[in-house]
Amino acid sequence: MDSRNTTSDQTLQPSTHPPDGRSPLWRAHNVMRVVMLCYALIWFTILVDDYAYPLLGTAVLVVMALWTAFTIHRYRHRSGRTNRLVLADQVVVTALFAICALVMTDDQLKAGLPTVVTIWQGSMVTSAAVQWGMLGGGICGVVAAVGNLLMRGLIDSNMAMDTVLHVGTGLLLGLASDTAVRSTERLSKALRAEAATAERERLARSIHDSVLQVLARVRKRGAEMGGEAADLARLAGEQEVTLRALIASSPPEPDEDGGQDLAARLQALSTARVQISVPATPVPLPVATASDLFSTVREALENADRHAGDEARVWVLLEDLTEEVVISIRDDGEGIPEGRLAVAESQGRMGVAQSIRGRVEGLGGTATLETAPGEGTEWELRVPRPESSDRQHGSGHRGGVSR
Repeated sequence: MDSRNTTSDQTLQPSTHPPDGRSPLWRAHNVMRVVMLCYALIWFTILVDDYAYPLLGTAVLVVMALWTAFTIHRYRHRSGRTNRLVLADQVVVTALFAICALVMTDDQLKAGLPTVVTIWQGSMVTSAAVQWGMLGGGICGVVAAVGNLLMRGLIDSNMAMDTVLHVGTGLLLGLASDTAVRSTERLSKALRAEAATAERERLARSIHDSVLQVLARVRKRGAEMGGEAADLARLAGEQEVTLRALIASSPPEPDEDGGQDLAARLQALSTARVQISVPATPVPLPVATASDLFSTVREALENADRHAGDEARVWVLLEDLTEEVVISIRDDGEGIPEGRLAVAESQGRMGVAQSIRGRVEGLGGTATLETAPGEGTEWELRVPRPESSDRQHGSGHRGGVSR
């Protein structure tokens, strides 16, 4: 494959880093902060001659303007929206609001006249809500409302309205922020899956143009020649089936709760001699549990490949029940003579004891082996579903329906 094709494939692959879904909310916050600053400037112009300390009020207004310009510059970029800056935002706005108690007279405060900060105080609630979601926005709204009540020293209809606006804004904007974060995570997951699919398709084209064609030719010519070449043809055919199954299978991606689809992972083990049957719906489990079960099944298949015989076939059945996951691995091979496992363990070959039984028991499950000479072997693995991976399965899925 030449460099032009490689460049084209890389160009077509989507970016796996989606934009921050909260960016529109940050833009709205920046616009509102400027509007609130202009509103404060208008009221300051009207009341400046009546303030007890107009120079201090002017300093507060200047700091408000400088802080507005600084935070807008930082909040415009994703890298600038840090928890530290948002926390500093809360401190600065609260401090400026508290200074207003020195700027205004007691009569002005009791009369409910706007402070120097006035509604600009609400911008601390919007920044917290966008950054920390519904919980952070609600808490910050309560803090702003309590500060207002303490400064005024009274509760009237205006104070009640301000309290509702502060807390309500924090909760509603926080809810929108939480929704945007979840949407961004889902988009990121979709983009990763799309990128993995694009890479898999690129590899599939490369493999199809080289490896699969060679294996297909070896299989065909070996079958025609017969003898030992026929055995090579059979092995080439098995590898061809395995490669095609690996290319066709979807990469296991963790879900939103950090789980992994065990059914998708097991399907990658399918070969010409191994038939995998799984439910038609995903079987989500914690990543560690899914990895241990996958390794256990692979160990059982390797044992069957080594000991069941060259012509033996293997069937793997995955059942997703309400409280547990059941995996059956059965072959029609030669079976295991009585006492062979005990001899293997005494000789230090602990594959069955550790790789299969050990893993399953480590997950809180059981591994049962049924075998007899000439009757094949069958493993039944039963693992309880961890509480952290519970889903709404209804009554569960019984039986294996290949996907």
